Parts: sequence; C-alpha cells; structure tokens
Amino acid sequence: MTKFAPTGLAAALAFCATTGLAQDSITVAIQLEPPNLDPTGGAAQAIDSVLYANVFEGLTRFDAEGAIIRGLAQSWDISDDGLVYTFNLAAGVTFHDGTTMDAEDVKFSLDRARAENSINAQKGLFAGITDVTVVEPLIVQVTLDQPNGNFLFNMAWGDAVIVAPESIEDIASNPVGTGPFTFTDWVQGDRLELTRNPDYWGPAPALESATFRFIADPTAAFAAVMAEDVDAFIGFPAPENLPQFEADPRFQVLVGNTEGETILSTNNKMPPFDDVLVRQAVAHAIDRQAIIDGAMFGLGTPIGTHFAPHNPDYVDLLANSPHDPDKARALLAEAGFPDGFTTTLKLPPPSYARRGGEIIAAQLRAVGIETEITNLEWSQWIEEVFTNKDFGLSIVSHTEPMDIGIYANPDYYFQYDNPDFQALMTELNATTDPAGRSDILAKAQTIISEDYVNGYLFELAVATVAKAGIRGLWLNQPTAAVDLTGVSWAE
Repeated sequence: MTKFAPTGLAAALAFCATTGLAQDSITVAIQLEPPNLDPTGGAAQAIDSVLYANVFEGLTRFDAEGAIIRGLAQSWDISDDGLVYTFNLAAGVTFHDGTTMDAEDVKFSLDRARAENSINAQKGLFAGITDVTVVEPLIVQVTLDQPNGNFLFNMAWGDAVIVAPESIEDIASNPVGTGPFTFTDWVQGDRLELTRNPDYWGPAPALESATFRFIADPTAAFAAVMAEDVDAFIGFPAPENLPQFEADPRFQVLVGNTEGETILSTNNKMPPFDDVLVRQAVAHAIDRQAIIDGAMFGLGTPIGTHFAPHNPDYVDLLANSPHDPDKARALLAEAGFPDGFTTTLKLPPPSYARRGGEIIAAQLRAVGIETEITNLEWSQWIEEVFTNKDFGLSIVSHTEPMDIGIYANPDYYFQYDNPDFQALMTELNATTDPAGRSDILAKAQTIISEDYVNGYLFELAVATVAKAGIRGLWLNQPTAAVDLTGVSWAE
C-alpha cells in the first residue's frame, strides 16, 4: 500500500495539528452546567468554574496557589484601627458593553450584595460592611463595623465580583464583566462560548476563544477525551480511567487538591436529625475509606470536620467519628429508634454524589436507616435542598475556600444554629494575630465535629485530563474556577 506524504497546505495543517503552533482556541469540558450565569446571585460551583477570572473580576482574586493578589484594586490602604479599607482601582477598565468601571460600580456591587433583599449565596461575606463611599472615580472606601482579618480574602470570592447597574438586569443569561474574555453564546445543555476581550485592561490572554462543554455522564466524558473532541476535561468524573490516560502520550493527567469538603449534608432542624444522638449515629455508620475507594477510586482525603487537610490550621478529628456500626445502632436505640427510620437522600449530579450516595445508602441501611434516593439535576438541588431545605440527607462538596463560617448562619441550608459557634466566628473576624486565629479555628472545627452537624466524608481531589500540548492549567483549585487567563499551547 502506497503512503503519500502531505504537501503544501495539507502539510502545514498537519504540522499545526500535531505541534499546536497555530492553536489559539481551546475546548474545555466540565461535568456540571451552570444553572445561570450570575456569580453574585447563584450558589452553584459551575458558575464560577466558567466565569471566575475569565469574564468577571473582583477587587482581589485567588491565584493558582491560593494566594490573594490584586484584581481590579491595584493597591489598598488599611486604617490603623482596621476598620477602613481604601482601594485604588485600576485605570482604563471598561465593562464588555463599553461602559466604564469605576468606584461607583464597586459601591453598587457591594451595596447590592449586602442589601436586605440580596440573593447573594454568600451574603455573610459582606455582613460587616457599614458603608461604601466613592472618594474619587478610581478610589473607593469601605468601612467595617469591626476589624476583619478575612476581608481581602472575602473580596476574592466569586460572589464578590464587580458588576454594573447598566447590565445587571440580564446578568443571569448575558453576563457582562471586565475580564479578559467576553461572553459570546450559551447553548443550554451543550456548551458556553467565550471570546478574547480586545479591550482588556490587563495582559491579554494567549487564547483567542474558549468553549466550555458540559458532559455529565462519566462514560461520555471518557469517550469525548479519548476521541479528542475536547482539549481538556477539568474534574474528570471517572477516576478509574486515569491510568489509561497516563499511559497514553497524547495526554497529560494532573491530580491536585481542592477546597471541596465533601459532606453528607444533614438537615439539623428536621426530625430526627435535630437530635445530636441521631447525627452521631449517622457519623459512625459511615465508612469514609470505602466511599473514597468505591466512588472515587482512592482519590480523596478523609476529613473529620469541615476544613481542608492541606490548610496549616486543619485539626485531625477523624477519631470523633470512626466507622462503628455497633455504636451507631446503640446510639439510634438511645435516641428512641431501635428499629431505625426512613429518610430522604437527595443527590446532585456529580459522580462523587451519585456514586457515593449508593455506598452511603448501603452503609446506613446496615444500621437500620433506610434512605429514599432521589437524583436531582443541579437546578433542582438548588431549589429543593439549598433554598427550600426540603431534604433529610444530601451529598455535596463545598468548594469555597476556608468556608467554615457558613456554620454561623442558622438560615444556611443544613440549618445549624449554635450561638457559641456564631460568637466564635465573630471573634475570628476581629482577630488578626495568626496564632490567635489558629486557636479559634481549632475550636471551631472541634465544635462542629463534636456536634456532628454533618457527616464529614473527604476532601475532594480534582483530576484534569488534557492534551499534552496544553500549558498553564491549574493543578489545584484554591477556588472553584477554570482560570484560562494563563493557558496556552506549547510551541
């Protein structure tokens, strides 16, 4: 059989395809599709996955290592009493619709987020703000009711990005930010497209365009990557396939950590989970390692509280809730349920939830707790579980960085109400001394572990499978983001 060498244009195209020299676009797959495109009004991680740092920017931001760096604020001054932050904004910044970004937009964004009728999923980030004042067009002053050592950290969250009043009405379907990429199109159920912003105020990204594809099914994810229909899959949902990709020179496999505390979420106000003995029984019924091995094929770090093990302030509290079915049954009997009970287990789409849910259901059944499993799409989970609190148990990974403060909000979906914990979080916000903060965080972790607020399962790992020629993808996820600003193809 004769083989013909490509010539002319065909040869050039073949060379570019194999070397990546002409690549200026990328197709990235993720498992979850955002239910809307408003990071300031939605709780879904997938919103930030697509838009954080790409379309929207905040005063500060997280870098790939989790450090807080400059965003739209190029510098800031903090008053001696720690109450007043004066932000100096970058000059020449415009929103994607051509309107100017200035101190008025910062005031609008922060006032909107902290308003009484705010629908911001992390409204607590802004609770300490008493005033936002425009000093000059590029200088804005934020006053707090007490010193907050987390304030610059809080301003880096996706929930704190800067938006404009001119475009806020349609933000859920047509996001207009200041970032290096502009929103182009969203074909719901399939893909979302971004294009490089020619008027970006900062360094231009290497990519001209980017497409996010949403592939929920692990089998379909494997097929798409193997066929090279996508260039990278962030959070690849079938870890059992990773060895096959590692052995294939076409691909690179990155396995990093996230801030995602994966928990068996428990409705603390719904009987019988309003009884700490029942919650403790659930905790002892769980075999964490069996869940990690069975659902995640070994990817994940066991946790005994709501805190990331890679954080230097993490306290190992696994001994509070070892797998002990006999103790679980005894606790249920003590609580008045010698024959167990039945509850709901509502599961969102991610593989860790769907696969882990089947394993946990079997573990609970072994101690007498029957679960009625309902598989929900993400928007359904947000409505039923997160918003309406209509659930007994659920499984979800909380991917926000160092978010133990959510336990101070009694209206949060798992409805934990402990005044002592709330006072501790108030003390934490007012403490700037590192040693003092470490001590408070240790106490906070211990309280929620000993109250068995939720079933603490594992810290979620993130596996990325990408074509070998791609550079600049984040290894870890210090926040839930697929930051494309530094991504390029190897030359």
